[in-house]
Amino acid sequence: MTEHAGLAAWVKEVETLCTPDKVHWCDGSTKEYDEMMQLMVASGMATKLDESSFPNCYLFRSDPSDVARVEGRTYIACREEENAGPTNNWIDPDQLKETMRGLYQGCMKGRTLYVIPFSMGPIGSPIAKIGVQISDSPYVVTNMHIMTRVGTRVLEVLGSAGEFIPCLHSIGAPLEPGQEDVPWPCAPVEKKYISHFPDENLIWSYGSGYGGNALLGKKCLALRIASVMARREGWMAEHMLILRLTNPEGRRYHIAAAFPSACGKTNLAMLQPSIPGWKCECVGDDIAWMKIGGDGRLHAINPEAGFFGVAPGTSYDSNPMAMDTLKSNSIFTNCVLTDDNKVWWEGMDEPCEHGIDWKGREWTPASGEPGAHPNSRFTAPAKQCPAICPDWEDPAGVPIDIFVFGGRRASVVPLVRQALDWDHGVYLGASATSEVTAAALDIKAKLRRDPFAMLPFCGYHMGDYLQHWFEMGDKLGDKAPKVFYVNWFRKTEDGRWLWPGFGENARVLKWMCERIDGKVDAVETSIGLMPTADGLDLEGLDIPAADVEELLRVDDNAWKAELPDLREFFAKFGDRLPPRMQAQIERAEQFQRA
Repeated sequence: MTEHAGLAAWVKEVETLCTPDKVHWCDGSTKEYDEMMQLMVASGMATKLDESSFPNCYLFRSDPSDVARVEGRTYIACREEENAGPTNNWIDPDQLKETMRGLYQGCMKGRTLYVIPFSMGPIGSPIAKIGVQISDSPYVVTNMHIMTRVGTRVLEVLGSAGEFIPCLHSIGAPLEPGQEDVPWPCAPVEKKYISHFPDENLIWSYGSGYGGNALLGKKCLALRIASVMARREGWMAEHMLILRLTNPEGRRYHIAAAFPSACGKTNLAMLQPSIPGWKCECVGDDIAWMKIGGDGRLHAINPEAGFFGVAPGTSYDSNPMAMDTLKSNSIFTNCVLTDDNKVWWEGMDEPCEHGIDWKGREWTPASGEPGAHPNSRFTAPAKQCPAICPDWEDPAGVPIDIFVFGGRRASVVPLVRQALDWDHGVYLGASATSEVTAAALDIKAKLRRDPFAMLPFCGYHMGDYLQHWFEMGDKLGDKAPKVFYVNWFRKTEDGRWLWPGFGENARVLKWMCERIDGKVDAVETSIGLMPTADGLDLEGLDIPAADVEELLRVDDNAWKAELPDLREFFAKFGDRLPPRMQAQIERAEQFQRA
């Protein structure tokens, strides 16, 4: 199936270890996808949805133990423990491989081994990378069809000696002869391993069939391994959406923005501006790979081919582009199945009076718990998005003008501010804090420090990661993107939202664009450059002046109260905390003391 001797040998090695009944090389065809779905419908794993409402769409329900990232079972196994850093779980790579080889022994018995050649990024792009995933899950095959570019074209580009990232995955549920399968096979939590070997650009995953634990092109390759490769090779792999904003005069701005999971990233990526004459187009909703181009600017591609979005809260009110995208050729996981064979989740436009919940039980609004899991997902082809940018698959990428960081904070953090310079921008990204989301299974704190929204995804010491950001800024010089920080989620003390969000967020993005064009002034404060009293375009928006004042208010005492916790967080990085970051912390403390 391949002329690449190294790939053929690796597949044979895994086949010998895992002992599947069959081996199938994926060609990425529609026929293959349909056959996989038919197989899973027949086994009871998938439910085909109403064809007239959701053509070619399917619903899956996972095991209750397999619903999200399991950060406590996610490992960075580099040779030197200190290179993993304090934010990662480290295990000696030899020890981990010995443990996992024991688990992999015979783990695909009774199942098919699928070889999935895939490209992260447009096939042949100078910014793209090729991976090959081995998996025993047809659910993974179909999701990878949507989320990456799968098939024979990838093998053609790989050729006989090209580089690829090996990604080995098993659900960890061998079948004995005559043993009946279950709808969602997986291993117990204590046997789940999501393991990365950055010294070898290698990924091994065992025991989970869900999301980024199993779709190894996503967080595992595109962030944890790619972040290490990017530092090594002088580029950037970031947990960022990419969008193009065009003003009424036709001037284009490209924005890359980092937010923790379930904090509105997909909504922003598919923004519909409320300001007349402004247009937004989506390049990517989750991950950005960026290299310095011949023009000295940072050019970004979306390495993915689909959206793996959080379903609850997605509606025609919050994100009509996403709703139109997922209406066909999509996969839904852990949503409600309605009585008329459609999907539903909390926050959708119409209520659901009765259905089958994500655990397969009868459900009504009186059931006392959500019908859809809070981390239920849709997997949908990006090309179906009505707001997709015509250049979203440009192999050269799009030039980035603006970086945006943010999180979900009900208080303290204002609507928007601009970094004073690149180093201050790195500080803003590094000090990002958010209220926790449902995307991580084992997080219990109310507030979580999440530098660059990369805390679960940086594949090496985060102190070195911060240093890489400083060094990229040095390389870019005056062509570096300008840096901003936003918070759409500010509330009053009685819990009322201060900012309407959604399409109105374009007003904040407009201010950023006008800042980089030198069209609007800003006020310097202790935490950055803020809009003037009339800096934001609020024309046509019914918002009380007092709310705007509160949205832009800087409470120095509140910021001062947060600094000890921030310093304690950065202290974890020890002597690998860059001196330039230390200087930014001291600058913030001096401002607050003043």
